[in-house]
Amino acid sequence: MNPQTHALTAGAFSPFFERSLQAFDRQGAAGQAHLTGLLTLIQQPLTRPVIEAQFADLKRDYPVDFAMRYLRHRLLLALIERDTRGQASLDEVCGAMTDLAEITTSAAFSQAASELQSRFGLPRDHEGEVVDLLAVGMGKAGGRELNVSSDLDLIFVFRDEGQSDGTGLPSSRIATSDWMHRAARRAVQLLADINEAGFVFRVDTRLRPNGDSGPLVASLPMLERYFFTQGREWERFAWIKGRVIASTGLAAHAITRDIEALYSIVRPFVFRRYLDFRAIGALRDLHQLIRNEMVRKDSRAEGSLDVKLGRGGIREIEFIAQLFQIVRGGRDTQLRDKRTLMCLDEIALKQLLPMEEVSLLKEAYAFLRRTEHALQYREDEQTHRLPARPEQRALIAQMIGLAPAEFETRLVRLTAAVQRIFDHLLGQPEVSAETSTQLDAMPQVQARMQALRSSARFRGASTESQQAIETIVQQSRQHLTALAGPATTDHETAIKRLIDLLEAVSGRGAYLALLAQFPQALARVLRMVGQTQWAAHYLVRHPIVLDELLDGQLLEPIDLLAWRNELEASMQSATLPDGSPDIERQMDWLREMHHAQVFRLLAQSLEERLSIEALSDGLSALADAVIEVSLKYVWQNLRLRFEDPPRFAVIAYGKLGGKELGFASDLDLVFLYDDQDERATHAYAQLAQRLSGWLSTTTSAGLLFEIDLRLRPNGNAGLLVSTVASFRRYQLESAWLWEHQALTRARFCAGDSKLGEQFEVVRREVIAQPRDLASLAKEVQTMRQKMLDGHPNRSALFDIKHDRGGMVDIEFAVQFLVLGFAHRFPDLLDNLGNIALLQRAALHGLLTQELALNAADAYREYRRLQHACRLNGDEFARVPADQCASSREAVIALSQAWVALAEA
Repeated sequence: MNPQTHALTAGAFSPFFERSLQAFDRQGAAGQAHLTGLLTLIQQPLTRPVIEAQFADLKRDYPVDFAMRYLRHRLLLALIERDTRGQASLDEVCGAMTDLAEITTSAAFSQAASELQSRFGLPRDHEGEVVDLLAVGMGKAGGRELNVSSDLDLIFVFRDEGQSDGTGLPSSRIATSDWMHRAARRAVQLLADINEAGFVFRVDTRLRPNGDSGPLVASLPMLERYFFTQGREWERFAWIKGRVIASTGLAAHAITRDIEALYSIVRPFVFRRYLDFRAIGALRDLHQLIRNEMVRKDSRAEGSLDVKLGRGGIREIEFIAQLFQIVRGGRDTQLRDKRTLMCLDEIALKQLLPMEEVSLLKEAYAFLRRTEHALQYREDEQTHRLPARPEQRALIAQMIGLAPAEFETRLVRLTAAVQRIFDHLLGQPEVSAETSTQLDAMPQVQARMQALRSSARFRGASTESQQAIETIVQQSRQHLTALAGPATTDHETAIKRLIDLLEAVSGRGAYLALLAQFPQALARVLRMVGQTQWAAHYLVRHPIVLDELLDGQLLEPIDLLAWRNELEASMQSATLPDGSPDIERQMDWLREMHHAQVFRLLAQSLEERLSIEALSDGLSALADAVIEVSLKYVWQNLRLRFEDPPRFAVIAYGKLGGKELGFASDLDLVFLYDDQDERATHAYAQLAQRLSGWLSTTTSAGLLFEIDLRLRPNGNAGLLVSTVASFRRYQLESAWLWEHQALTRARFCAGDSKLGEQFEVVRREVIAQPRDLASLAKEVQTMRQKMLDGHPNRSALFDIKHDRGGMVDIEFAVQFLVLGFAHRFPDLLDNLGNIALLQRAALHGLLTQELALNAADAYREYRRLQHACRLNGDEFARVPADQCASSREAVIALSQAWVALAEA
C-alpha cells in the first residue's frame, strides 16, 4: 500500500473506498496522479473553486468525458474521508455534489454544443436570435441537496422554435428543436454512459412534460401550454425545486432573460395566488403512493428501514416543507426557497409551526441525510435502506460519529417526531360512525342541508367540492364540544351558520379542503360562528382569513412591527412583468393582510383574551399602519410626485381619533399639507383622492374601510386637503362649535410626523380658547338634542349610544369639560380618551371623584354591550332598559353636574 494512504481512515468503513485506493496502486503513474489529486481535495473544504481547479487539471490530461468521471471519483472519495473524519458538514457534502452536477452538466452541454455547431451551425429562433439549451435541475439538484449517489433529475428547455444557420451545406440547416434534442441526448450520454472510468451521474428525464412519452426537450411555449392544459398536481410539487443549473452558453447575453421567462411560466403553475389547500389532498395521495410502494418493498426486506421513504423519513420532512410552500407560496414569496432547511427556518420565522417542532424536523433531516450518506459511502450505491443486522447498523453509527445505542435511540426519537408532525398536518381525517346519527337529531340542520343541496351554488360546484361539504358537516358534530365558552349559541345554530359559510365558498375548493383536512381549523370555525353571528358573516365575506386558523399564534398578541415588515415585503413583490407596480395586487395585499389581523383580534376577543380597550387599541393601531402603508404606495405611484416623502399628514377624528375603533367602524379623516411648491396643491389633492380610493374601494379581496371626509373645513363644500395655516385660520375664525367638539378627539395618525406636531399645536390652541360657559353649555345642549332627534328610538329597549343617559351623553360631557376648562387646566388638552379625561376633571374639582368613577364604569359597560350587539349582528345597540339602569343613572347625574357647572 502506498505510504501516502496510511493517514486515510475511510477504508475501515467503506469497501468501495478501500478498493479505490488499491486500484490507484495498480495504475502506476496515473494512479499516483489520482491519489495526489485526492489528497489535495481531502485537505480543504470542498468548495466550488476547489472542484473547478481539479476539473481544470484533469481536462489537461484527459478528454472531457473521462475528466468528468475521474473528477466525480476523486470528489466522492474525498467526501467519504472528510465526512467519516467529521470534517465535512452536511452543507459541504450536498453542496459539493450539487456543484459537481452543475460543473459537469455545463461541460457536457458545452461539448455537445461544440460538436453540433460544427455540423449544423448555431440554433436560432424565428427572430434570428441564437438560442440556448437550458438544463433545469429538479428535486435535490434544484435545492442544492444532492446526496452522494443521487440520480440527476433534468428537464431540458429552450426559448422557441426556429432553424440553425448551417455550415454552408444544404443538409446542415435543421430545426432548432432537432438541434436541441441532439444536444440533450449527447449531454445525457456524456454524463450517464458507463466506460472504464465509470459514470458521472445517472440522469433521469422522466419528470419532463408527458414523461417518457413526451419529447426530450420542450420549448417555453410548449411548456406553458402543457402546464395550462395538462399539468398535474404532483408536477407542481416537483417544480417547486426546479432550478436552471446549466446552459450551452451559446446565447450568454440572453441567459438571464431566458431563465426569467422560464420562471415566469413555472411560478403561476406551482404557486397559486390564493391559499391552495386543495393541494393538501394531492400531497397526501402522493405520499400514499410512496407508502404503498414501501409496503411492497418492506415485505421483501423484513427488519430494515428506509431512511428516505419510510415513516418519519426524509421524504416526509420534505413533504412538510412543501405543504407550506404549495399552500402559501403564491401569497408569500419568502416561502419559495428551494432548500428544505431554509424553508423550515422560514416556517419557524412566520410561526406556521411551533419552533420546537421545526427544531425537531431540522435535527431529523440532518441526522437522516448523514445516515443516508453513510449507507451510500459503503459501496457507492443508491440505497436508503438501513440494514437489519446489528453489526452493520453499528458500523453506520460509527461513520456518523455515534455509539450504536445512541444512534438507535436518536433514530427512534426523531423518526417518531417526524411521523407525529406529518400525521398532524397531513393525516387523513376520520369521521366517527356515530356522527350521521347525531346529526339526524338536529332537524334544523337537516332542513338547512336539504336547502343547500338544492341551491344553485351547490349544484354548480364540482363533485369534489360537494363531497367535501358533506364530509365537513358530518365532521362538525364531532367538534361541538369545542363550543363551550362565552356567548355560545345552541349547537344547531352553530352548524347552520357553518353551512351558510360552506355555501358561500362552495365554488372555492381550497377553503373546503382546509376545513376538511384540518380538524383543528373546523373546530375553531365552529366555536367562532357559534359565539357570534358577526364572525360568521365576516368569514363569509372574507374566507381567505381561514388561513389564520392554522397559525399557532392565532391567540397570541399581534407583533405589529413584524406584520408591517411582512406587509411591506408583499407590497414590494407585487409587480407586473415589466417591473412596474401591480397596483391592483397591492390593494389586494392590503385587504387580505388587514382582514387576517382583524380576524386574529376577533378570535382573541371571543376567547376573552382582550379587554374592549385593548381590542380598540389593536384595531386602531392596525388602521394607522394600513393608512401609513397606503399613503406610501399611493404617493410612489402618483405621476405628480415631486419629493419623497410627501409633506402630507392624515388626521384621524371620531372612533379612530379616540383610539376606540370597533369592528367595521368608519374612518373619519382630514388631510393636511405644508408645502410651498407650486405643484403642491394639485399633487396633494390628488394624493388625498387616491388615498381615499385605496382605503374605500371594494376589490376582489373586499373592503378595507368606509371613509368619511365631511369633518374637513367647510365639510363637503370644502377642499379635500388644506394647508396647516388655512386649517388653523378656519378653526379659529369659521368653525362651528361641533367642529371643536370633534377636534377634542382628533390626532395625527399617518404621514409627515413634523406636520403632525404642527397639527397638535393648532388643535391645542383652538381647544384652549377661553369660552363663556353658559353659551358653551347652551350650544352643546342644542347639538345633543339634534343628535337625539336624528336617532329616534321607538322601541321599548334602551339605545346604548343615543338615548338619554347613554354613550353620547358621556362624550358630550367630556367635550364640554375640555372646551370649557382646558385654558385653566392644560392637561385636559391631551387626547387620552373619555375615561382618563373624566379622572382628570375630578382631580381638578370639576366633578366629584365618585361621579367620575361611576361615569367611567358606565362608559366601559356601554362599550362592552355595544361590542356584544355588534358581534351579534344587531342593527342597533339596544338592550332591555333595566339591564343598564345603574349606568344610566350615573350618566344622567354626570349630565346634570356639567350643566350645573355651567350655571354656577
